Amino acid sequence: MKKAFITGITGQDGSYLAELLLKKGYEVHGQVRRASTFNRQRIEHLYSEEEREKRLHLHYGDLTDYVSIVNILKKVKPNEIYNLGAQSHVAISYETPLYTSEVAGLGVLNLLEAVKILNLDAKIYQASTSEMYSGDPKQAPQNEDTPFNPVSPYGAAKLYAHRICGIYRKAYGMFICCGILFNHESPRRGENFVTRKITIGLRKILDGKQKKLCLGNLEAKRDIGWAPEYVYGMWLMLQQDKPDDFVLATDETNSIRDMVKFCFKCVDLDYKNYVRFDKRQIRPNEVDYLCGDYSKAERILKWKPTKDWKYVLSRMVEEDCGVVL
Repeated sequence: MKKAFITGITGQDGSYLAELLLKKGYEVHGQVRRASTFNRQRIEHLYSEEEREKRLHLHYGDLTDYVSIVNILKKVKPNEIYNLGAQSHVAISYETPLYTSEVAGLGVLNLLEAVKILNLDAKIYQASTSEMYSGDPKQAPQNEDTPFNPVSPYGAAKLYAHRICGIYRKAYGMFICCGILFNHESPRRGENFVTRKITIGLRKILDGKQKKLCLGNLEAKRDIGWAPEYVYGMWLMLQQDKPDDFVLATDETNSIRDMVKFCFKCVDLDYKNYVRFDKRQIRPNEVDYLCGDYSKAERILKWKPTKDWKYVLSRMVEEDCGVVL
């Protein structure tokens, strides 16, 4: 039985990945941060008696706490490590740049050093991000060879992690794959991300709890995919004989305005009557245009997206607004 260790297991991607690995017969170990309140609703359904006792295990730890990482890895001795833990909200990274850098940047170094010092024979997946690109439309569609030029503390921290993974892969022969994932969404997406802001705000409007949905830049364009398909891509990367980096995306982009318009149309509302611009939600720097080229992943991993952005948003509207589309 293979053992997998997932940081960020309580997040959107971590929960879907845990589901996938359990179905494939893995013993799954997840790292969770200690807090006064539980935040495990995304994985609560995985806790059958059998899985709780035999195949799904949670460990307290933090990527900024090197000792906790060493202790977990020494105990678990995983075959595969998926590092999904981070402060991943771009706007918040401007408010907490030091913490973001410590978790998303130096936290990865802590993990790599722990694996190296313990001499673990483990394959490692690092969650890189499309936010490492500048968003220049002239460079789109972005692929593995597109120059990186992040414009946010989050993107800069992720770029450091991406580069240090490449260095450790080359210097120490470690099996490390970086997945450069473009936006991928689902009903499990965090409520402070724009897609969930839209669908939750729409629900509140339908329920009469608020009259307007306040949003920032509606002209930014994003490549939106279905999260469960992207975690399958993560798994595929670690099943290869040689480590490499891969873009996962849909090769299609749409503006936030297009997404808002579509979601409101799903419930027969005109978004223009309900959406209000809020300058407080404008980022100091914006990644204007993201559209990923997944051809390398298709060629080597045999991975390609099957769900488009309308499918993704439809499922989110259904879940958050209680409608059937």
